[in-house]
Amino acid sequence: MLRILSGIKPSGTIHIGNYLGMIRPMVESQERGQLFCFIANLHSLTTLFDGRRMAQNSINALIDMMALGIDPKRSVFWLQSDVPEVAELTWYLSNVTPVGLLERCHAYKDAQAKGIPANHGLFSYPVLMAADILLYQSNVVPVGKDQKQHVEVTRDIAEKFNLAYGEVFTLPEPEIPEAIAVIPGTDGQKMSKSYGNTVEIFGEEKVVRKKIMGIVTDPTPVEAPKDPDKSVIYSIYKLFVDEGRAAAMAERFRAGGYGYGEAKKELFEAIWSYFEPFRRRRGELTANLDYVNEVRIAGADKAREVASATIKKVREVVGVI
Repeated sequence: MLRILSGIKPSGTIHIGNYLGMIRPMVESQERGQLFCFIANLHSLTTLFDGRRMAQNSINALIDMMALGIDPKRSVFWLQSDVPEVAELTWYLSNVTPVGLLERCHAYKDAQAKGIPANHGLFSYPVLMAADILLYQSNVVPVGKDQKQHVEVTRDIAEKFNLAYGEVFTLPEPEIPEAIAVIPGTDGQKMSKSYGNTVEIFGEEKVVRKKIMGIVTDPTPVEAPKDPDKSVIYSIYKLFVDEGRAAAMAERFRAGGYGYGEAKKELFEAIWSYFEPFRRRRGELTANLDYVNEVRIAGADKAREVASATIKKVREVVGVI
């Protein structure tokens, strides 16, 4: 069976750009193979040094992903730190990983360019990422174009290990999903927490409405025709409605007499309605944390079955007895 691996860092509130670009494709992967999906809390330790916040972010991420469609009956879903074998494998892989390979990785280079002091975790985190993938003998790793390098680095490390010790690891293939148009934020730039232009999925109704009503628009008057393809409002709207509703809004833009304020109200209603079932599910999960922890533990147990077999083989070939 095709084994698909995907992870997400517990970096805070999830916004609609996260959902469309990564989470929805992840959920859909449950229909075409065996999805291994984890909350990558160990990766967050490179930049987050608040233990309470880290713990809460991890719980929130577990709840959010389940609310948004990750089904523990159809996938293996766990918290990264609950499978200690990944840290052990990271060390074994570190010893076949060239320093030059890590120096060429984006995150480390970006930190250097910005003058940010890079700790060892940031420098070596591609090895931990490789361990995440190789520990579960993953066949496919869905990534965006900007993340393809991570899988390529994993393949390089796996090939070096296999060359030294024999065919131990499956070489994963990166899978670049069909291009999703860049999700624009409220200011027209790419939606990103770093730009402060996001629309949160589980935000308070008044807050979400205010953000959407605050989308930056041009000064074209209400009565004038407008090009929907140049509108942030329409660009987001068409991602949450069927083709008929999208076409109807586009026609109203072109006809004139349709103001941006009215369009924003329609966008808010579309987004709020779309995520209603997810908000309801999240409320149920938040009220039943015992169940969330049961899912977490059961998922880690399933993940460790695979991880244990891999780490046993690795220990044998490297001579750790």
